[in-house]
Amino acid sequence: MTISETARVSSGALWTGRVLSGLIILFMIFDGAIKLPPLDIVTQTMVPLGWPADPSVARLLGVIGLIATALYAWPRTSVLGAILLTAYMGGAIATKLRIDSPLFSHTLFGVYLGIILWGGLYLRDPRVRALIPFGR
Repeated sequence: MTISETARVSSGALWTGRVLSGLIILFMIFDGAIKLPPLDIVTQTMVPLGWPADPSVARLLGVIGLIATALYAWPRTSVLGAILLTAYMGGAIATKLRIDSPLFSHTLFGVYLGIILWGGLYLRDPRVRALIPFGR
């Protein structure tokens, strides 16, 4: 199946993909932006997760998340951004698993975000649909 064959997607599917991707982008912008200033609430909530209460660590995590999000938002680099965001979510999942957080509400939250992230990209990007052909 070529990219041109998979490029045919309904307008509804395309807009659903854009909305799903937009939700992930907005969430990740919020997540990254609150880590940039030295907010006490951010650094103090990192301690029970096993991270140091250090604003520079929070800032670094925020910058990494924002860069990956920008790459995901830009159509030319969206697949790279999705891969990087998947890795970022994997780190969050590992952190939650390590401290024995509740499975479905906390630990698997990164999985839920990853499904939305890749689902949105699948619906809006013919290259991804060509790479992962569901159906025929």
